[in-house]
Amino acid sequence: MSTPNLNDLFQSAQNEGLLSNTSFQALNIIDIGVQIQAGLGIAIDDVTASEVVLVTIMPDDSGSIRFSGNTQVVCAGHNTVVNVLQSSAQKDNILIHNRYLNGTVLYPYCPVTQARLMDSHNYDPNQGTPLYDQTVVLLGTVLAKAQEFADNGVPVRTITLLITDGADAHSQRATAKTVRSLVQDMLRAENHIIAAMGIDDGGSTNFRQVFHDMGIRDEWILTPGNGHKEIQQAFQLFSQSALRVSQSATAFSQSSLGGFGS
Repeated sequence: MSTPNLNDLFQSAQNEGLLSNTSFQALNIIDIGVQIQAGLGIAIDDVTASEVVLVTIMPDDSGSIRFSGNTQVVCAGHNTVVNVLQSSAQKDNILIHNRYLNGTVLYPYCPVTQARLMDSHNYDPNQGTPLYDQTVVLLGTVLAKAQEFADNGVPVRTITLLITDGADAHSQRATAKTVRSLVQDMLRAENHIIAAMGIDDGGSTNFRQVFHDMGIRDEWILTPGNGHKEIQQAFQLFSQSALRVSQSATAFSQSSLGGFGS
């Protein structure tokens, strides 16, 4: 099975009016393409579902997660999402992908029943915060996989969660404006939800402003404190939202408009 041609997928999205020229240019870079390919995972011919829901998670693996004592609660939060979706009646329609904030792919898109749980062996938060660069890669992966299904006549809905406990510090190429272009294009298509969680870093980062600058809608922003209970509750909220959007296109539309409060 040949790997999908990313340029063809993004060109297709642009031809359909789903991808602006700004976003297309941001994704049409070789090293970004290599990173996106690493997340695409399961071949479309191996998916038998008549409709597909893509759940995508980007846990923060920067050193401040460990210094704040939040390594275990981020693991547990991700695992909660996986466990909730694995017990869903719609589990056969759900594909899930986990890419850490610094680019490590824990698993590419795969059936949710095959997702790896996070633990101390595969999650060691000790790096930086290239928030904008890696959000472009992550959203590019969501776009490419969704377009792959759409081009093959399979209805697709997506819900994505970005997680950080700090503002961007290490991006080399992308800016908040780059991310915003992608987010706006995706939201305009009305089959994507993009959510973000800013874990309190002692008040030095205004996460709502950071995420607003990236184009994320206020109703899809979570700002838990640094306590384990608050962080776990935020993951629970996301897992329930992901569960809802997997149920039907109608539930997706209602959730998309209502955000975490719906």
